[in-house]
Amino acid sequence: MATPQALAQPLVFSEFFAPLIEAGADGVPTVKLPAAGRLIGAEGHELLEVHSPIDGRLVARVVQANEEDIREAIDLADRSRSLIAGIPAIQRLHLLDKAAELVREHRADFETVILWEAGKPPKDAAGEVHATIERMELAEEDIRKINGEYLPGDWSEDTRQKIALVVNEPIGIVAAISSFNYPLFIPAAKAVPALLAGNAHISKPASATPIAHLLWAYTMIQAGFPAEVLHVMAARGSVFGNLVAADRRVGMITFTGSTEVGAGLAAQAPLKPMHLELGGKGVAIVMDDADLDLAAERCVEGSLKNAGQRCDAVSLILALEPIADALVERLQKAMANWTHGDPREGSRIGPLISAKEAARVEDLVGDAVTNGAVLLAGGARTEAYLAPTLLDHVPPAARIATEETFGPVIAVMRVNSFNEAAEMARRTNKGLDSCVFTRDFYRMWQTARRLEVGEVTINDIPRHGIGYFPFGGTGESGMGREGIGYSIQEMTYRKTVVFNLEPGSR
Repeated sequence: MATPQALAQPLVFSEFFAPLIEAGADGVPTVKLPAAGRLIGAEGHELLEVHSPIDGRLVARVVQANEEDIREAIDLADRSRSLIAGIPAIQRLHLLDKAAELVREHRADFETVILWEAGKPPKDAAGEVHATIERMELAEEDIRKINGEYLPGDWSEDTRQKIALVVNEPIGIVAAISSFNYPLFIPAAKAVPALLAGNAHISKPASATPIAHLLWAYTMIQAGFPAEVLHVMAARGSVFGNLVAADRRVGMITFTGSTEVGAGLAAQAPLKPMHLELGGKGVAIVMDDADLDLAAERCVEGSLKNAGQRCDAVSLILALEPIADALVERLQKAMANWTHGDPREGSRIGPLISAKEAARVEDLVGDAVTNGAVLLAGGARTEAYLAPTLLDHVPPAARIATEETFGPVIAVMRVNSFNEAAEMARRTNKGLDSCVFTRDFYRMWQTARRLEVGEVTINDIPRHGIGYFPFGGTGESGMGREGIGYSIQEMTYRKTVVFNLEPGSR
């Protein structure tokens, strides 16, 4: 855990990261790019300024890749594909283990960076670093999901005297674009299966939170992964997206972010395999037989953790009318434990990623109240900070009823039946996660079958965690599945090798 002194000072990195950092004349460090087989420095490049949502201060500058840098990285990755594919799989696991140890050794650097660039409370920053290490250490579970298959041909007249092997091959170059809300874990969770499968990897961090991603990539290279096959390019989103979508040598794109950007990528490369984790609108259905204390506690956590900036957040609570009053009362009590403010001072809820994002969420709250919702708590905003907010009697006409919130808002809509709740969930056009609280097994099963989402959780909130259970969306929430053993399947293609045995029988 970073020391109190470190939390009060601009970013200061340990000696391990010294080659990655250029000292600024004003005391603000500049972070280089581990890309194109080298560390790309500031000379001849624009610099991206990284401001902390905690207090708006400039904490670092990051070298911004241009089109030439990105093309050079793709060229090198394409020429070096055989380099990573030629490393025995067991050796790739050993390299990941070494990288995980280096992250653990320098976790204070990562925790401090996540605190400053993402505005996360120290406990949450430490939790993200721990999850990243665990994801790296569980890479052995990925390997178990890519075994080949033997097919005897004597079950069909058409294939008699033949056998086939179905093997998984690296897809080539996997391009990744990550979001700001988990600036270390999401990039690692995309890169680990890509490299483990024998692919070269090129990625773009979120512009608001690029530093942890860059430190992690540097750590991977120091652990022994070839610099020729691992490239991180802080760049303008449109420039990077356009290039990787158009280049045929990029075999796959994995993207976490907004529905609008994801749809644009898919339109640019309609025949390129993609994994898209897009916007979510997780609903929590609270039935009239639910354990209300459990439901309230978990729904508050699901709505407020990470300031609500989670794709698996509880974004709308659908409460059956007979228990709605009692549930709202419990929600008010439970949210009292969720303090907000400067994360360096022990608050459980820090700022949103920017004042602009906080104003967007504030506007959603105002629209709900204008349409008839009752504001029971919160609603006030100061810069990037939005007080944890509780809305009751949210009407279907309110934008917050169907739009992704991505902020610390607990929104309660009252419904008269499960059918009404299921129909409201369908109206969101989002299909990532939802949950139900009930003691009735048949209602559990009915909910699981009725909701058109990638994951339904019973008597708890959705938690993607390290991805031990697969997750992914339907509809406007994306395509493909991510997780341990599942991402790696998306990053390979199946090749059928057919052997004619007839000559050997003559």
